[in-house]
Parts: sequence; structure tokens; C-alpha cells
Amino acid sequence: MPTQSTRFNFEDNKIPREDFVLLENIIIDRGSKYSVSYGYVKSRQEIKDFLTRLKKDKKYAKATHNTWAARIERDGAIYETKADDGETGAGMVILRVMQKQEVVDCVICVTRWFGGVKLMGDRFRHVQDATTSAVHNFYTE
Repeated sequence: MPTQSTRFNFEDNKIPREDFVLLENIIIDRGSKYSVSYGYVKSRQEIKDFLTRLKKDKKYAKATHNTWAARIERDGAIYETKADDGETGAGMVILRVMQKQEVVDCVICVTRWFGGVKLMGDRFRHVQDATTSAVHNFYTE
């Protein structure tokens, strides 16, 4: 299970309004394609349910990577968790964007389909850009 840390809630947070939103093919680079999904969650079980819902679509179940991070507020504390799904370090990239943007009660999953060319450091920029896109999408709803 992913590691978890605790932070404090200072009440200046961004929270998605919907349980499940999918933004498809938002980044395409050298054959690799990226999509991002996000949703409102308040528990580990809701995170699992979110990921199950995403992977019900065979296209997402067969994706090369479904990296994700979540931040949940409870009793003034913020609990964080993440998973790389084989894309080492990508979960932390998502989590850092969520921390900087003060996102809570949310899971964000960046999906990548490998296009045959290694992207090196650009893959982290794409994960960051996809995550930022998701935050801006729900913050401006």
C-alpha cells in the first residue's frame, strides 16, 4: 500500500465538485498519449472505487501506466497517498502539484500509453501539465 503522510488544513483549498471526470488525450508527444481523470473522494474505499471505475474501460485497464495521488481532509488534517504504477516518481509529481494548488478531497490519475520512444525527463513535465490541467478544469467549473 502507498505511504501516507499528514498535513494540516488551513482552509484555502480547491475541491472538485464531481465524482468522476475524464479528460482524454490532452498531451501527445512522440507517440505517447496522456489522459487525466479526477474526482471527489473522502476515503480509501472511494479512491479504490474511482480507480475501478476508470479501469472498467478496457482502454484504461490496458494503459501502460495509471499513476495517481490523493489528498483527503479529515478533522483538520490532510492525509496523502500516491501510486506510481510503474512510472517511477510520477505519483509524487502529481502529489506535489496537488499540494502546491491546495487540492483536497480529490484523487487525480494521469494515464499514459507508451508510444515506443522514451521521453526521459519530459514524461514528468507531461504528468505535471496533465495534473495542472485537471486542477484548472475543476477549479473553474
